[in-house]
Amino acid sequence: MTDVVTWEDAADGVLVATMDRRPANALGPPIIDGLNAVLDEAERRGTRVLVLTSAIPAFFAAGADIKHMGTVDAESFTAYGDRLRGAVERLAAAELVSIAAVEGVALGGGLELAMACTMRVSGADAKYGLPEVKLGLIPGAAGTQRLPRLVGRGRAIDIMATARQVPADEAKAIGLVDRLVEAGEARDAGLELAGQLSSLSRPALAAVLRTVDAAFDLPFAEGKRYEVEQIQELFEHGEAREGITAFLEKRAPKFA
Repeated sequence: MTDVVTWEDAADGVLVATMDRRPANALGPPIIDGLNAVLDEAERRGTRVLVLTSAIPAFFAAGADIKHMGTVDAESFTAYGDRLRGAVERLAAAELVSIAAVEGVALGGGLELAMACTMRVSGADAKYGLPEVKLGLIPGAAGTQRLPRLVGRGRAIDIMATARQVPADEAKAIGLVDRLVEAGEARDAGLELAGQLSSLSRPALAAVLRTVDAAFDLPFAEGKRYEVEQIQELFEHGEAREGITAFLEKRAPKFA
């Protein structure tokens, strides 16, 4: 563990990572190092589901470390950006399901971090935004790419160009978050969802993620062919036989 990112077992195959860099979880080098450390641990354990949350009620994460950015030259700015992008992309590419359990605000890099997760569970008082234009910048950790995929081009431009904060109910309505719960209950709801997902077939879940991503990356006809390849692979080399057998025998499947 690190000073600002800690983790604990929540259930079989479920790891909960908690960010705690006061006052607002600015995504400076300490949290970047902590995120990489928890991903190292998840790989070592073979974690199925990672729940990412914050110990600070008012902040999931307030974004990039502006104080740090204000002290660096162009070369160091590039290096810092590369480190932050590396951690965010590593989370997005991890061979597990990740759930951002968001309370408070998720702004700038904080929202980019949440969008890199597989799913987002939001407390009712949470707010979301990409306010980088106020600094004369744009989102730099794939925010300009992930947000349109989630909410569409027009809404993404509205959110980024106005730098406004999107309330949780609107975020749910436009697809920015997947589940909306009462304020203060995001962590528990994220853990409940994680418990459900952790009991499912890991190869099948991974295939769901790959094929859904392919729907954005490939032409429709190629995506359909890729889907066929994936389901055949699951039947021949995955856990489909166990799932089918368990269904026919009216028992719970025994997935690895």
